[in-house]
Amino acid sequence: MVARADASGRDGVWSGELARIYLDERARLRRLVRRITGCAEAAEDVVQDAFVKLSGRDVGRADLGLVVRTAQNLARDAMRAERVRAAYAERVTPEQAVAGAVGPEAETAGRQELADLLAALKSLPSRTQTVFLMSRVDEMSYPQIARTLGVSVSTVEKEMISALEFCRAWRRRRG
Repeated sequence: MVARADASGRDGVWSGELARIYLDERARLRRLVRRITGCAEAAEDVVQDAFVKLSGRDVGRADLGLVVRTAQNLARDAMRAERVRAAYAERVTPEQAVAGAVGPEAETAGRQELADLLAALKSLPSRTQTVFLMSRVDEMSYPQIARTLGVSVSTVEKEMISALEFCRAWRRRRG
């Protein structure tokens, strides 16, 4: 993909034609994506993500099908990610969900365990570490992480699965 620059030389600015397509087709695309996601807010985000994703390309009116397909694919990606999150949430035990008062010994042990986990995470590939920390520490959504790192939401999901599997294995080893 070749980055385009506007008249001011900044990369990532929508071409005039892409901006016109956005203004003309945004409502229709939102309706289409809302049928896929079932959520108006998610539809708005997905449509905007589709145009951001296409911003580096030379897109014209003849490429409207590409715009529609991109929005549909991103909507499906968002739904897959939501299913992964829902499946994870179903596996959360009541003990994990309820936070009680913690004594000083438990707090110290918890801090040590966190320090040990962070040290262990350094053995993961750099991108996997980054995705995990952006999600868990910075509380960024998968689409936000994908935009920040310039990768697909699917890649973010795969990196998170890898990181979570690493954490589970690390936890089992610690007993």
